[in-house]
Amino acid sequence: MENNEVLLRRERNVAHITLNRPRALNALTYEMCAAILGALRGWASDPAIRLCVIDAVPGRAFCAGGDIRAIADKSRRRDGSAEVFFTTEYSLNAAIRHFPKPYIAVIDGIAMGGGVGVSVHGSHRVVSENVVFAMPETAIGLFPDVGTSYVLPRLPGQIGMYLALTGGRINAADMLYAGLATHFVPAARIGGIAPRLMQGEDPETVLAGLAADPGPSFLAAHRAAIDRAFSAPSVEAILAALEAEGGWGRETAAVLGSRSPLSLKLTFQQMRLGKTLDFDDCLRAEYRLMTQLLESHDFHEGVRAAVIDKDQRPRWLPESLAAASDAEVSGYFELRNVTDLSL
Repeated sequence: MENNEVLLRRERNVAHITLNRPRALNALTYEMCAAILGALRGWASDPAIRLCVIDAVPGRAFCAGGDIRAIADKSRRRDGSAEVFFTTEYSLNAAIRHFPKPYIAVIDGIAMGGGVGVSVHGSHRVVSENVVFAMPETAIGLFPDVGTSYVLPRLPGQIGMYLALTGGRINAADMLYAGLATHFVPAARIGGIAPRLMQGEDPETVLAGLAADPGPSFLAAHRAAIDRAFSAPSVEAILAALEAEGGWGRETAAVLGSRSPLSLKLTFQQMRLGKTLDFDDCLRAEYRLMTQLLESHDFHEGVRAAVIDKDQRPRWLPESLAAASDAEVSGYFELRNVTDLSL
């Protein structure tokens, strides 16, 4: 089966997904998510399928996330189509997490937002020197979703909180260090993965044979400082701790200062909540939060500044962390008038 946006096929006993929107950095649409979800559900129970591989057509990106401009347009219509997108996308994330066979993501390029959701939950996450990983949602008035409220809090130390709040971009060495990736395979060797799998070789044998050393990790070098600052009990306290670090800490504090104050506080709370929940309940909590934020000022302002006008000068409301009250933040986590996600 194939269409213009995603290629779905069987190659011997291997199911193969290829994202095919290179000019849009393979950003996910509802149609792509629905097609992949339907295929995965069929392959999960098909005894002829031994494993699944997901990759992307050659280009800059594996998948840069959901098509955020389209999502903003859907939310303005208030016809439920934005909610349908997230219901489908989160159901796809769950299907990957629970896929009963090896699921091998080959990430040779940008992986952000929804691109993380279709890769990081699989059993094998292969990255090349071209990978750029980020969950940059606090820069557009949202929060890290697609199941990352389960994944990020379980990374070593405070790496997850750092990545969630800052939207920091990391490379292959960082992903391996944090446990987000399982193997580093140089881009020149990536093309050797699928043919060997189709010949019946074991994924671990194939990947171990192609793997290499990705080099030094920024996260490893800054781990002690990250843990000191991002273990603080509030976003305000994290900022103070970063300022006290000097150098890198002050640069990181400046990054946080450009993010949506409300998003920072919601993300902090969501990361703490996610550490206490199982995977499916994390998705349900994300859905409750997302459906409230889709019509928020900061989401539409963030999309305007980043995608539409591209002036990179969002005007957040509230304008400061102090103005984002605890009562307002807590209100987003109450269950009143919020539809639950059915997985």
